[in-house]
Amino acid sequence: MPLFTGVVPPVVTPLHSDFSVDFPSFTRTIENLLDGGVHGLFVLGSTSEVVFHDEAGRRAIIEHAAKVNNGRVPIFAGVIDPTTDRVINHAKVARSAGADAVVVTAPFYTRTSQPEIGDHFRYIKDAVDIPIIAYDIPVCVHVKLERKTTVGLAREGAIAGIKDSSGDDGNLRYVLKDMANDPNFFGMTGSEILVDSVLAMGAHGVVPGLANVDPHGYVKLWNLMQAGQHAEARLEQERLLKLFEIVWISLGRTSAGSAGVGAFKTAMKSLGIIASNTMARPQRSLNDEETAKVDIILRDVGLLR
Repeated sequence: MPLFTGVVPPVVTPLHSDFSVDFPSFTRTIENLLDGGVHGLFVLGSTSEVVFHDEAGRRAIIEHAAKVNNGRVPIFAGVIDPTTDRVINHAKVARSAGADAVVVTAPFYTRTSQPEIGDHFRYIKDAVDIPIIAYDIPVCVHVKLERKTTVGLAREGAIAGIKDSSGDDGNLRYVLKDMANDPNFFGMTGSEILVDSVLAMGAHGVVPGLANVDPHGYVKLWNLMQAGQHAEARLEQERLLKLFEIVWISLGRTSAGSAGVGAFKTAMKSLGIIASNTMARPQRSLNDEETAKVDIILRDVGLLR
């Protein structure tokens, strides 16, 4: 079996109105996910607003998550930064703070080739003894982890798996096919709305930000797919499709990132999980009118009464 499988949500980082981390709300967020039956926690990903936290803040977030989790499930930690040596430093901190694996993107801002991207992952693997998960998210880093690069790194043992948020499910399928004979490699999708389809084509797990709002739904979907109950899984996926519509409510007034993560935070506040839907600056939080629209959807899918 691969090292990691199942539902591994990217954990929202709740903030106070002064933009400091709200650790009591963070505790409730983690406990809500664990109560929902998730198989792992991914802290300091895009949904966690990782790039808005400095080194000390990142350490505190990982340490707090590890303390609350107390070994119940594996913890992935994003070590996302533009350049190799900065990522190595974050990875060392993450390992010492209690992470079980680190999540690494291609370098960004600097322009690199696919061979240089491969070297980036190799340097990190050589420097830090911890499993590395490649994070394919070109919408943020503006470069694609190509099939040849991903498969080459996996066959070398430089990466243990991939978290694919590229929207290119065809490329992910090729990677899964290429690595099908390696029992240690895993591929996970970051999609919230194509989970049943991607699991059917052989993915080993899912990393849905929307699971912060409804972890039970994504765990139910995972279990149905594992049991081969595809018709029932489709119905649950379609209920989650309706819930996903919260991410479009503030678009236009906010960026796509603010609209998505901001909607998750807003829904979590309405459900009593976190105290505030504050976003890191300069991102905009959802307003009262938008919150009312989120609440309508929460009621429609049976999460709010």
